[in-house]
Amino acid sequence: MPRALILGGSGAVGRALAMRLLQEGWEVDLTGRNPGRFDTTVAALGARYIQSDRRESSELVSVFGGGADLLVDCVCYTAAEARQLVTLAKTAGSTVMISSKALYVDDQGKHSNSPGGPSFVGPIQESQPTMAPSDVDFNSAEGYGANKVAAELVLLESGLPISIVRPSKIHGVGAQNPREWFFVKRILDRRPTELLANADIAESPTASVNLAEIILVAAAHPDQRILNAADPDAPDIRTMAGVVANHMDYEWNEVLLPPDAPESLGRTPWDKPSPVILDITAALALGYEPIGDYASTVGDEIDWLVDIAIRTNGIHLPDVINNQYLERLFDYKAEDAFLAARDRF
Repeated sequence: MPRALILGGSGAVGRALAMRLLQEGWEVDLTGRNPGRFDTTVAALGARYIQSDRRESSELVSVFGGGADLLVDCVCYTAAEARQLVTLAKTAGSTVMISSKALYVDDQGKHSNSPGGPSFVGPIQESQPTMAPSDVDFNSAEGYGANKVAAELVLLESGLPISIVRPSKIHGVGAQNPREWFFVKRILDRRPTELLANADIAESPTASVNLAEIILVAAAHPDQRILNAADPDAPDIRTMAGVVANHMDYEWNEVLLPPDAPESLGRTPWDKPSPVILDITAALALGYEPIGDYASTVGDEIDWLVDIAIRTNGIHLPDVINNQYLERLFDYKAEDAFLAARDRF
């Protein structure tokens, strides 16, 4: 029985990949620091959770043990962590590192975490320029993508057949940043009107189940490569709002706002000045077959969020999710004041 080791596997990516591997008869071990985040469904199917700190080299060596046929690192953020991964990859059957599309820059050097966001011209290929590598705090707007670049360079310079996968905004059961909560909460709160600014802006989403497929395709053909990872479609914000509402069998009045609307109105987790679409031609050429598009894959995450909200006895941001930045987008008082003022004229 082949063994897969998923580092930092307690989130959406680890869950989806583990379930896919278990279906194929793999032995699956997932690591993480918080046992409370280990998915019970994955556990019931036979996956094993190993409590371990990804940054501690001794713990990494311990969980790697006698080796792995597939080694997937979901939490490699820095060059130092990439060097740790290289040590293990030397004896792993196949290795995949999850990077991010956040490292791409436009013609002005702007990236996904830049104020205002980037303006890309057309779909983004893997050859698109990236941020300069850096070792500043990776958990910051300027540091996240720059550290990912530094980590990638370590892996590429190793000469080992490590696949680097760059997903977009990930959705799926277990996501730590479930952006769909922006719509789910509003429906649970029975908001009659949905305000949307930048409604026609599209961005490639990445379903965890689709990302799992790309990981498996890359793992089956060990080589040194970089692959974009995304769903086959790139819906705009208005379409995504409709998908969530349709799934929850809810109707609301839609009000489209201009881009210069007040910051407290109509803003979503997908706001950008222009589309951000990943070109997945390379992944498709390698054999990637998407499980489905955004509408057909996001339903499980929506149901998961609703279930958590109900079980926690309140319609609020689920406690298991570290996503406080979303709270600023629920300014119902400002929305109601805007709508009341509009209706007076």
